[in-house]
Amino acid sequence: MKELSRVVSSIPPSETLAVSDKAKALKAAGYDVVALAGGDPDFDTPDYITAAAFQAIENGATHYPAPMKGITPLLEAIAAKMQADNGVTVKPGSDIVVTPGGKWALFLALSAILNPGDEVLYLEPVWVSYPPMIALAGGTPVAVTLSADDNFRITADQLRAKVTPRTKALMVNSPNNPTGRVITQEELDAIVAVALEHDLYVISDEIYETVIFDGRKHLSPAAVAGMAERTLTINGLSKSHAMTGWRLGWLAGPTPIMKLATQMNSQTVSSAANFTMHAAVAALKGPKEVTRAMCAEYQQRRDFMVPALNAIPGVECLDIEGAFYLFPRFPNSRRNSAELAEALIEKAGIASVPGGAFGKSGEGHVRFTIATAMKDLEKAVEKLAKVAHEI
Repeated sequence: MKELSRVVSSIPPSETLAVSDKAKALKAAGYDVVALAGGDPDFDTPDYITAAAFQAIENGATHYPAPMKGITPLLEAIAAKMQADNGVTVKPGSDIVVTPGGKWALFLALSAILNPGDEVLYLEPVWVSYPPMIALAGGTPVAVTLSADDNFRITADQLRAKVTPRTKALMVNSPNNPTGRVITQEELDAIVAVALEHDLYVISDEIYETVIFDGRKHLSPAAVAGMAERTLTINGLSKSHAMTGWRLGWLAGPTPIMKLATQMNSQTVSSAANFTMHAAVAALKGPKEVTRAMCAEYQQRRDFMVPALNAIPGVECLDIEGAFYLFPRFPNSRRNSAELAEALIEKAGIASVPGGAFGKSGEGHVRFTIATAMKDLEKAVEKLAKVAHEI
C-alpha cells in the first residue's frame, strides 16, 4: 500500500480527550474514579436555549442554513456581542464565520493566513491542540516558554526573542487553558507592541471569556488601536453557556482574511447545524445572569480547591484568575508529569491530564478541572491527601 499522510501521522491524538475517555471507561467498569481531566462543564445547557432549538426544529430549521456561514440573526447577535462586551467592531455580513465548535474556528484562522514554512508563536504551557493545528495548517509551531516561577507572565522580550523573518502570527489564549491566567493590560501592551513591530497577525482564543474571577476584566487584542486589521478572534458558547455538545463557535476578523476563511469553510464542513445557530441566538440574547451564576460557582470551587491543595504536603498550586482549570505541581517528586498522572489514577483514583501534554514548561504539573461538582472536588482532595507522600 502507498504511504499515508506524513503530516497527519506526525500529529499526536488529543491527550485531554484520551484521559477523559479513560476515566469514563474506568468508571463504567466500576472503579471509583474522580474525573478531573476534561473540560466539559457539569452544568446543563439553560432551558431557554434548549427550547429555542426545539422550536427551530419544529419551524423547519433542519435544512442547510442560509447563509451557510451563519444565519443573519446569529451573525448580527455575534457582532452586537463583540461591540458591547469586547469593544470590537465587525461587520456581520463579511467579518464572521459560524463554525461547528471553537476548534474549527482556530483551524480556519490558521489556514487562512499561513503558507508552508510560516512560523506561529504560541505561549507555553499551551492548550494541547495549538501546535498540531499549526502543523496541519502548513505552519511551524514555535514555543514561547513561560515560567511557573513568574506566574506564567508574558513579556515583550520573551516574544521578541522568538521572532524570526518567517514569523507570521502569535496565538493568545486568555483566560488560559491550562494555567488559569488572565492577561493583564501590561501583557496585552507587550503583545500589541511586538505584533506591530514585526507585522504579526494575532489569533486570540477567548472561549473562556465569561469565566473570570475577582472582578478582573477580559481584554480583547482586537479592541486596541491598530490591531483590528491584524487580529482574528475565536469564541463560542461551549464554556459560557455549557454547550459543549452543541458544537457552536465563531471566527471574526478582517474582511480579506474572513473571505478566505469563508471559502475554506464552504469547501470543508459547509456549516454548523442550522437549529444550533437558532439556539445560539437565544443564548447571546438571553439573560447574562446564567453565565454569571456559572462563573460564581466556579469561583467558589476555586476558593475551596486552591487552599485545600496547598495544604497537602508536597503539593503546590498557584491561584487562578479565570477558566476552570488548576495546574498544581509536585516539586518533591522525581516522576515526570505522565508518571504523576498515572500514579494519581492508580493510587488515588483521580484522573488528570499530564502537564507535559501542554509543553515542556508543563512538566512536573498535572491539570485538574473544577468543572465538576463540589462533592467530587472534596472527594479528590481527601483521596490526594492520603497518598500525596507516595507520589
